Amino acid sequence: MKKLTVLLFLIICFSCSEDKQTVDTLFINANVYTVDTDFSKAEAFAVKDGKFVAVGTTNELLSKYISNNTIDAQGKTVVPGLIDAHCHFLGLGFNQQVANLVGTESFEEVVKRVLDFQNERNQDYILGRGWDQNDWEDKVFPNKNLLDKLFPNTPVVLTRIDGHAILCNQTALDLGNVTVNSKFEGGEVVIENGELTGILVDNAEMLVMDYWPKPTRKDKVEALLTAQDICFDLGLTTVDDAGLNQEAIEIIDSLHKTGDLKMRVYAMVSFSEENVDYYLNKGTIKTERLNVRSFKFYADGALGSRGAMLRAPYSDKPSHFGLLVTDLETFNRNAERIANSDYQMNTHAIGDSANRAVLQIYNKVLAGKSNRRWRVEHAQVVSQEDFDLYKNVLPSIQPTHATSDMYWAEDRLGSERVKGAYAYKQLLNAYGKIALGTDFPVEQVSPFLTFYASVSRQDLEQYPEGGFQKENGLTREETLKGMTIWAAYSNFEENEKGSIEAGKLADFIVLDKDIMLVDQNEIPNIKVDQTFVNGEAQ
Repeated sequence: MKKLTVLLFLIICFSCSEDKQTVDTLFINANVYTVDTDFSKAEAFAVKDGKFVAVGTTNELLSKYISNNTIDAQGKTVVPGLIDAHCHFLGLGFNQQVANLVGTESFEEVVKRVLDFQNERNQDYILGRGWDQNDWEDKVFPNKNLLDKLFPNTPVVLTRIDGHAILCNQTALDLGNVTVNSKFEGGEVVIENGELTGILVDNAEMLVMDYWPKPTRKDKVEALLTAQDICFDLGLTTVDDAGLNQEAIEIIDSLHKTGDLKMRVYAMVSFSEENVDYYLNKGTIKTERLNVRSFKFYADGALGSRGAMLRAPYSDKPSHFGLLVTDLETFNRNAERIANSDYQMNTHAIGDSANRAVLQIYNKVLAGKSNRRWRVEHAQVVSQEDFDLYKNVLPSIQPTHATSDMYWAEDRLGSERVKGAYAYKQLLNAYGKIALGTDFPVEQVSPFLTFYASVSRQDLEQYPEGGFQKENGLTREETLKGMTIWAAYSNFEENEKGSIEAGKLADFIVLDKDIMLVDQNEIPNIKVDQTFVNGEAQ
């Protein structure tokens, strides 16, 4: 009788397992924020062939699916893989190969770091990046005199944190034969007392950088793989690289094909007439991990280096308006061409004058065209009467810019104009969606700093009390959507990623804290336990 009972039990178990579908991974007992249309919660999901096949309760999925890889999350929080809607992925990797000047509190500290870097690397050409004069006691642009003394024979170029200004020593300036009479459309050679300071702003950087040694293919591969490690550790599964040339895009594609690069990349093609011709003729490119269907333009420079184009003069530099990086005739002509293609146009616009010009041209060339999702990158300073122009233009914004710039933004803009700056809630209300990113390596990579800045409008010391222009902060739900489903939408990828739903790519992350409920001040300290792309742990 005992043997018969055991036999019957085994038969029942076998027949039950036959009714279950075998999947690659079964994830159970989790606190899942699906970010679906209803922003619903779940406990479990099943993954097969790199996609979610079912989402529901633990009991439901255990009754229907079986797997050799069943993961008990033990109540930990799971959210869709995070998407950085505006960053410089390749640039992040390159930054690991140059002198790190981020966080320097004086020009003397900048120089010390460059000396330490050169003592260690002994390079023929010295590059550094990350200085910000707004963080120094003396908040004026540095000059090249000390670099000339310390490096009389070695070219040195030190890039401001936003990439919109560089400091060159004389040897570097000599590469491009830069003189006090040098001019460059869309840029500025900064002169003081009739002499070169070494500062080149925006397009004028090319006077030197056109003669700088170009990174090799090996350098680029190393940079991409290094950036991938950094981003996976922080829960990013898709990055929108805001400005890549054809060679870089082809290297990314080749690394995807070999399996060395698993990061999904939404590539914005850097504007040049040649690039527009090439990619419009070629058409959009879409693989499982690479999407090439947008062009990246620059309307103006950055607010920190006073290159942003303003409608009225800078409050702290009367008679100075900033500058346009791309002339409006060129911009308008290319916008019309792109509007007649399947490509998206994504334009860097910081100042209120630049925003207005871009928005007016966008709305003109897109008249009668729907669902084009053209983006303004940064949308940093917008006149109150111009927010309505965002009804058909998608804002792509970076919350940490607000908390980095809040110390000096009012100095640049004045007390009234600053009210239309970093106005993320107004932008969300205008379009109905927003795409969130970091602009790394201009800001730190961590998406949890992005999340924190978005909801708190404070720095890591909880300054200012109550938050900077807190009325333009976002809710946690809006912020998570902006980093997942809305970012996917901005890339025309909302049907394949951005939420944990059956049929979508199995990109998700496991967090050590509940990002939707944890104390606000703990958000920056959240850690990623695991990152999954295509259902595979990275």
